[in-house]
Amino acid sequence: MKKATRQIRVGDVLVGGGAPCSVQSMCSTDTRDAAATTAQIALLAEAGCELVRCAVLDMEAAEALGAVKSAVAIPLIADIHFDYRLALKALEMGVDGLRINPGNIGEKWKVGEVVKAARERLVPIRIGVNAGSLEKELLERYGHPTAEAMVESALGHVRILEELDYDQIKISLKASDVVKTVEAYRLLSQRVDYPLHIGITEAGTTFSGTIKSSVGLGILLAEGIGDTLRVSLTGDPVDEIRVGYGILKALGLRQRGINLVSCPTCGRCRIDLVPIAEEVERRLQKVIRPLTVAVMGCVVNGPGEAREADVGIAGGKGEGLLFRRGEIVRKVPERELADALVAEVERMVKEG
Repeated sequence: MKKATRQIRVGDVLVGGGAPCSVQSMCSTDTRDAAATTAQIALLAEAGCELVRCAVLDMEAAEALGAVKSAVAIPLIADIHFDYRLALKALEMGVDGLRINPGNIGEKWKVGEVVKAARERLVPIRIGVNAGSLEKELLERYGHPTAEAMVESALGHVRILEELDYDQIKISLKASDVVKTVEAYRLLSQRVDYPLHIGITEAGTTFSGTIKSSVGLGILLAEGIGDTLRVSLTGDPVDEIRVGYGILKALGLRQRGINLVSCPTCGRCRIDLVPIAEEVERRLQKVIRPLTVAVMGCVVNGPGEAREADVGIAGGKGEGLLFRRGEIVRKVPERELADALVAEVERMVKEG
C-alpha cells in the first residue's frame, strides 16, 4: 500500500498525493555552460527524465539558469548550498524547484527571503539531507551519521520552513549505505506526510550503483515509500533514467519502454543468444511504448516465454521461431533473428 503523502507541484509534474513516482536526474555539466547543460537535459528528457537538477555554485551559474530554463521542456530544479542570494537569483531566473537545506543558509531572515520569493512563484523546496554532510552537533551527539541523526537533521530543517508558514516541501535522506538509507526513510515516513525523494547517494559506477539502488529503492518502493526518485551513478546520467524506470517497472509501478525477458543460456541453447539479446536491447532503447520482448534460447522455456510476450523469439538449432502475441509468425534463421524481432516490435509500435 502506497503511503499517503501531501501533493506538491514541480512545474507541471505532480509529486506525492497518489501521483506516480517520478524519475529524475542531475546534470553533470558545468551549469555556467548553458549550451552544454541544455544539450544534456535534452538527452535526459528523451530518455524519460521528468525532473532535472542543476548545481548552482556561484552567481554566474545562477544567472545561466535563465537561458537553460527557456530552452528545456521539463521542470528545472536549482541545487544550492550556503548562499541565499543564489536561491533568490535562481528563482528570478524561473526555476521550478529549489534544493536547499535551510539550516546551512544562515540567519533566519535569509531563509525568510528565500521562502518569500518561493511562495510568490509557487516553487517547492526540497530539503536534502546527506549522511556525508550532517551538522557537527549531530555527529558529536550520535558519533557518526546514523539513520536517527539523519532524520533529526531533516526535521530540524523542516521546522525552520514550518515556522515561516511554508509547507511546499519534499524531503530526501541519502547515504551510500543501503541499510542506513532504508532505515532513515522508514523512520522519517512515520514522522511526516511530506512527499519523499528517495535515492542511494554516491552509489557507485553503473554496475555497482545499479545494484545498490535497485536493492535500496526496491525495498522502499515495495513498502509504499517514495514519491520521486533519483538513481545516483558515476557515469552518464542518462543511465540513471534507464535504471530508475527499470526499478519501477520491476515492481509494476510504472510502465515505460521495453521489458526485456531473456534467458541466462545453458547447455541446451543452440544459438549464440548473448549478442542477439544485447543487440535487441540496444536497438529498442528508445521505444517508449511498454512492451514485453522475449529473447529465449532453447525449446524448454523458450516457446512459453516467447508466447506470453508481446513479441518474442524461441531458439532452436541455428534458427528460431518468431512469436507475436502468442502466435507463431514464422521460422527465422539465426543470423536474422535480431533484425526480425526488432522489425516486429517497430511494426507493433507503428500500429499503435
